[in-house]
Amino acid sequence: MKKILVTGGNSRFVLTLKKIKTSLKFIYTTKNDLNITSRKDIKKNIKKYKPDYILHVAGLSRPLKQHETDIQKSIFLNIIGTSNLVIECSIKKVKLIYLSSSYIYQGKKGNYKETDPVLPWSNYGWSKLGGESAVQMYNNSLILRCCMTEKPFLHKAAYSNVKTNFAYQEDIAKNLIKVIHKKGIFNLGGKSQTIFDFAKKENKMIKKKISRGEFPFRQDMSLSKIEKILKK
Repeated sequence: MKKILVTGGNSRFVLTLKKIKTSLKFIYTTKNDLNITSRKDIKKNIKKYKPDYILHVAGLSRPLKQHETDIQKSIFLNIIGTSNLVIECSIKKVKLIYLSSSYIYQGKKGNYKETDPVLPWSNYGWSKLGGESAVQMYNNSLILRCCMTEKPFLHKAAYSNVKTNFAYQEDIAKNLIKVIHKKGIFNLGGKSQTIFDFAKKENKMIKKKISRGEFPFRQDMSLSKIEKILKK
């Protein structure tokens, strides 16, 4: 049985992952156990647990504004922390699984494929791309460009002119388990639709539509590559 060491054990996604029934052996760590900005900490955990894989979830996500107001923290956690993991995984020959984001795409044309050029539109996107750049240098890796949110949808209003591939964290977690043995880069999310259309399916109380900017925001991705695997 493969042992999978997980960073970010208290994150929203990992708390959801823990509820999924699987035969895989996950070992969950928090920032108190494993500080990704410390290569010494990473080495210690690899030596202790001897994992076959590291699933890297730790980092800075919300609030998105924090990536604009505190770029040092964003860089340390999402870029340097991820780079530290890549270095130590490459030394110890441990596979690295990295949860990237659909925010690395420019967000104008939509239906983005994994081979399309990337151009983040926010500092959060740049921080995730910075981490991904290091992971792409390591062949023994899996990169999942995810588009996910909590269930139920938390907000009282939703964008009617922003198209994404939002999926709930529990669905992303289930699909992660199905593709965890793969390598390469995959887009991972749900049906391409506006955020408003996605949200109102689970939360009938959402009535208010809001708009972003002067043009429809197309950040949706093509999922054809990963669907071929999930259908098997």
